[in-house]
Amino acid sequence: MKKIKLGFPSFLLVIVAAIILTGITRLISFYVPFMSNFTPMGAMAIFGGTYFAQKWKAGLLSVITLFVTDIFINYLYTAKLIVWYGNSALWLYASLIIMVFIGSMIKKVNVTSVLLASLASVAVHWLLTDIEPWINSSYYDKGLLGYGESLLMAIPFERNMLIADAVFGAALYGGYEVFKARAIAKADVARQSMSATASY
Repeated sequence: MKKIKLGFPSFLLVIVAAIILTGITRLISFYVPFMSNFTPMGAMAIFGGTYFAQKWKAGLLSVITLFVTDIFINYLYTAKLIVWYGNSALWLYASLIIMVFIGSMIKKVNVTSVLLASLASVAVHWLLTDIEPWINSSYYDKGLLGYGESLLMAIPFERNMLIADAVFGAALYGGYEVFKARAIAKADVARQSMSATASY
């Protein structure tokens, strides 16, 4: 599997693009609440884990994107510049890092492997990010039943995340595979042209 090696300028460009795309989708969900959690972040983390030669860059991309867009979104909700919003952020960051690891376990890219990685990533996000509201919210009992209630309440958000992973994952994995196929085809044409020229 051909890995993506990003130099600093390319990596910086990818970060900016990720922040813009994620910011747009999170802004949409702010005004259209039923689309909450429909962002490219999960798909980007999985894709980065699969294809980035340097996995730490995939993790850093996810963390920076979440951090920057959180500042923007939290300002919309609170009218305050909040850089860190408590322990709940730790669960989100942890889930993204685990998603990168899950993506790195994909050895052969196909619909089944990417779908399974997406399902596993959503499950991790679901189980981890609902710990904080279960522990700190007065809405839920502190026993396992309360945690189960918290998980049930989160189903619509995780459903949106799964759909987003499918949409953005198809775009990322499919787009990269098309790009690779075209690059290989061009290289083959160039080699054939050079061989034909050398034969004269």
